[in-house]
Formats: sequence, structure tokens, C-alpha cells
Amino acid sequence: MEFERPRGTRDFLFEEMRQRKEAENTLRRVFENYGFGEVQTPLFEDLKLFTTKSGEEIVDQLYNFKDKGGRDLTLRPEITAPISRLYLNEMQKSAKPIKLYYYGSCFRYERPQKGRFRQFWQFGCELIGAKSPEGEAEVIAMCNSSLEALGITTAEINVNHLGIIRGLFKHFDIDEATQREIMIVIDKGDKELLKESLIGENPIIKDNSELNEVLLKLIDMVGDSSIIKDIEELVSPYEEARDALEEFKELVDTLKSFQVTNYKLNLGVARGLDYYTGIVFEVYVQGLGAQKQVCGGGTYNLVKLFGGEDVASTGFALGFDRLMNAIEELGGKKELPPMVNTYVAAISDSTRQKAFEITQNLRNADIPTEVDLSRKKFKKILSYANKLNVKNVVLVGERDLEEGNVTVKDMESGEQEIVAVEDVAEYIKSNL
Repeated sequence: MEFERPRGTRDFLFEEMRQRKEAENTLRRVFENYGFGEVQTPLFEDLKLFTTKSGEEIVDQLYNFKDKGGRDLTLRPEITAPISRLYLNEMQKSAKPIKLYYYGSCFRYERPQKGRFRQFWQFGCELIGAKSPEGEAEVIAMCNSSLEALGITTAEINVNHLGIIRGLFKHFDIDEATQREIMIVIDKGDKELLKESLIGENPIIKDNSELNEVLLKLIDMVGDSSIIKDIEELVSPYEEARDALEEFKELVDTLKSFQVTNYKLNLGVARGLDYYTGIVFEVYVQGLGAQKQVCGGGTYNLVKLFGGEDVASTGFALGFDRLMNAIEELGGKKELPPMVNTYVAAISDSTRQKAFEITQNLRNADIPTEVDLSRKKFKKILSYANKLNVKNVVLVGERDLEEGNVTVKDMESGEQEIVAVEDVAEYIKSNL
């Protein structure tokens, strides 16, 4: 019988796991440098948590099941909703703002393709209770710092404020169902489809050419802070959009203070979900083709949607797998040191137990050490040590031991040194 891994999943071997761990630890350092603390939620949650957030149609994309008690559960497809549930259960009385981050695997039943798997990982954050341009700017700055720390230098942050377009909807009294339909089309990023949807033969918004024309012009606005004037001219007749535009302008000024320069104002970024209430942003890494989007985020209020208080969160989720792809594609893969730097080998059966003892002493001295467990012949010992890429080989022979010594061979220089057994750890540390 032959067993294969489930479709849409992957196995990670030693070197790939080391690279992933290196990136994971880098992100942890950045997030904690900004004062964010780590939390963890279950791999499975109540199915209702996700259907409340995204609608019943999401069920087709989920690994959902009934447990033995007949409860409807699902493997989590993302971690934003579980974080909001965590806040409602555990943190409502905590002093705000609350800064937290998370890392873990998610599951979606989708057609596997390049850069898209059925099991994938997200690294993200939430800033709860600090809806302000400065809070939003700090979150964007942390996202940017994370990418820089990973060596990703071609990232571009595309920022929008959905309050502007929602202000237009309010001015023209557009119902929620129609708003949702338009936002979904905008989120697809297909301008021809949007044009057809607004001014084609069967437009989504009928008998409102003014709004349709404004939307088409607005969503086509992409550029640096200089386009703010153009946005102002376009939306100035519509009072309901002005407050959001002022917040957008303040965000742009604050991003400069947070030393974020690689951003672009892009009024076509929509993140087509109802609960986004303020800024939204997406991060694209040039050179990755169709998989260029590595991050998405913004300001939203899931807590209220789940029956809690009216408290806003700003956050983002990095697609960890796409980040790893970006690091590799852009040549930013780190040259990691060997897992161990010392190899201990007994030259004869009579010195084997002493070799194990020396190995443990080295490990207790925080020297990563391997020991011969296969009773290799002497001529194969150095060959195997070379494959491990260790710097030192400790040869434990009878004659040396009779005098309380071992032989330490430097694999880079080829030089050998007789060292007292009790001094081996100190000698190796001084030569690393």
C-alpha cells in the first residue's frame, strides 16, 4: 500500500524548515519590537464564527465537520475572526489599545495551484481599540519593517480609505446589497469588468450616471501623495466623503513621520468585505507574477459584528508561504550556519562510552554537537563529518584517553591539537 500526502499540502524537510524558522523568528523580533505580544487560538472553531463573518457561501471552502456531540465545527480558514472571538471571551476589560500578534496554519478547500495550498500559514497582528491615523500608520510601518527585516526590498504598499467610497454610497442612498456587489467587483481589480458593471448594458447601479462616473474616476486614481488634490476635487461636492478624506490625508502625513516611503495611494484597493470601516492596504512584491500579493489588512469592526462593543481593530495578515517564496525568488535566502559545529567519534569500541560522556559535556556547555551512533570505521568518520559541515571533530582514542586527552581536528585548516578532556569545551568555544 502506498500513502501520499493529502492534495494541497506539503512536507518540509530540514533545510526548508530552518529557513522558515529563521523567517518566523525574524518576524517575531520585529512585532515584539513594536510592543505586540503573541497569542494563539485553536485550529478549529465553531462554524458559525466564519459564516457570521463571511456568509454561508464560505462553507464550500471550509473543512467543516460535526464532532461527536453533534456540534458544527471547522478548521480555521483564517485567524482574524478567532482573534475577535478571543477578544470577546477574554479581553474586553483589558486596557486599550491592545497589541497582539499570531502565527499559525489555516485550511481552505480550494483548488491547489502555485502559491495557493489547502494548508497554509499566516503571520499577522491586531491593534484593538486605537482607530486613529497614528494607529493605522504604526501598523503599516510594522508591516513595512517586517518585509525589510526579511530582505524583501521590492515591496510596495497600496493604501486606500474605504470611508471615501462608502461616503459616496451614503450620499446617493445606495442599499447595502448593491454596495456589497460593487465592492466585490472593485476588489477583483479588473477595470474592464468594473466599467461593464457600472456603465454597461446591465449596470449594477441603474439610473445614476453621476455616481457611476465618479466611481470610475475615483478607482482609477493611483499615485503618490500628490493625487490627494485630485481626490479632493472629485469628492468635494459630496459631504459624506469629506471626513474620510481628511483621515486619509492625516494618515499620509503620519506615514512620513513613521518613515514609510514605499507606499502608493490606490483608490482601487477594496478588500471587498463589509466589515472594513477605514483604511485598507495590500502589499505587492514585484517579480512574483500572479502571486505578488503577500499581505492584506486594514481597519475593521468584527467585534461589533459578533455582538460585542463598537471597538475597531487595525491589522494585517502576511501570507507566510508567499513570503518564503518571495525570499527565495528574490535571492534573499539566508546562508544558515550548520546545525552542529562539532562531531565526536570513538576510534575504538573501548572509548565509545567516554565519547558519549564528552558529547554530553559539550552539549551542556551549549556547543551543538553530534556523536557517532553508527559505529563507523575511522576512514568514514571524517567523510561523514564533512557532510555535516562541522568545524571540529573530536577523536576519542585509547592512547589519548590513557593520558586524559583527546584529539581535536579543525576541519577547515586540517590542523590537529591534543587537548585535555576537561578543557575540550573551552578549547572549542575559543576556536569557533
